[in-house]
Amino acid sequence: MLTVVIPVLNAGASLGQCLASLDHADEIIVVDGGSGDDSVDIAARSGVRVITAPRGRGTQLAAGGQAARGDWLLFLHADTRLGTGWHEAVAAHLATAPHCAGYFEFQLDDAAWQARIIEFGVAVRAPALGLPYGDQGLLISRRLYDELGGFRPLALMEDVDLVRRIGRHRLRRLRATALTSADRWRRDGWFRRTGRNLACLALYAGGVAPSRLARFYR
Repeated sequence: MLTVVIPVLNAGASLGQCLASLDHADEIIVVDGGSGDDSVDIAARSGVRVITAPRGRGTQLAAGGQAARGDWLLFLHADTRLGTGWHEAVAAHLATAPHCAGYFEFQLDDAAWQARIIEFGVAVRAPALGLPYGDQGLLISRRLYDELGGFRPLALMEDVDLVRRIGRHRLRRLRATALTSADRWRRDGWFRRTGRNLACLALYAGGVAPSRLARFYR
C-alpha cells in the first residue's frame, strides 16, 4: 500500500494538478497548515484525506507520516506533479531496491534556458552528494522511515535533515519526473533563488539552526 503525503499552505493554485497526477496512489493525505485559500476545499472535492497540523513543512510532513497507513510513503510538495510512468518507476524500485529510499528526476515547468541549467545542477547534486530536495519527492518504506525517526519538526531543511540520515548509499533515482512549478524562481530571480538555496544549505551544514535559516530564507 502506497500513501502519498502532501503538506499544503495556501496551495490552491497548484494542488489540483498535483492530486490529478496521483491516479495510482492507494491513499493520499493532505496536511493543511492553516490555509486561507481554497486548498482544503480542493482536497475535499478530490476525495482525499485531509488532516491539520501546526504550520511548518517539517511539522506537517511529520503529522502526515504518522497518520499514513501505507507500507510505503511518498512525500510530495503541493506545487509538484508526477510525470507519466511514475507508478511503474515506484513499482520497479520496490522490486529492485526495497531497502532504499527513492527520489524523482527534477524538472521545472518553464522553457527558459535558466531552468535547464538549474535542472542540470540538481541532476548532478542529488546523486553526487546524496542530497535530493523535497521538490523531487521522497519515496521511503514505513520500516525505514520509522527506524530513522521520520521527519523532524524543523522550520527549514527538514528534507535535507532526513536524506542525510538516510545516507547516499540508501538513495536511488526513480526513472520518472517530478515537474515542479517555477513560480518561485520567476518571482525571485532564477539565480538569486538558487543562490539563496545554496547559501541556506551551506549555513545549515555549518551548524546554523533551522529557525535562524528560516528567517534568512524569508
